[in-house]
Amino acid sequence: MKMKTLFFFTVLCFFMILACKAQKTKKLLKAEWLIGTWEIKTSKGEIYESWNKNSNMEFNGKSYRFGGRDTLVLETIRLIEESDGIFYIPIVKNQNKGLPIRFNAKTFTEDSLLFENQKHDFPQYISYAKITKDSLVAKISGTINGEIRSQTFKMRRVN
Repeated sequence: MKMKTLFFFTVLCFFMILACKAQKTKKLLKAEWLIGTWEIKTSKGEIYESWNKNSNMEFNGKSYRFGGRDTLVLETIRLIEESDGIFYIPIVKNQNKGLPIRFNAKTFTEDSLLFENQKHDFPQYISYAKITKDSLVAKISGTINGEIRSQTFKMRRVN
């Protein structure tokens, strides 16, 4: 009788662990709408932001522009789910000595992402809002020298 109880308890624990792991990976998957290539039209030309799903726990992104025959990468980004949260981790060319900056997810829903890092100079907030399946608005905002500033980027899906 004890052997059956032990076996049942072991199987129950195994399924509980699997359920917890499955639930954990569902958070980042809310942002799958970000996957693809997005275009931003600026006065200096087009900028593209491309996102790939590396795994259920990590998406990779980059923003770039074309300069003649060259692709000029402006920023690389990791969107990663860890045990203590979801993080947006950009490395911006010619900024912060090429080191990554971690932004913690404050809002993470099926159509809205908001990341925060109060210790960063600018921006302190990065957000993405899904408008339709083929359009989104990204925004960076925060304070510079006591002044609130923001930049908004309207993007359309190109792939």
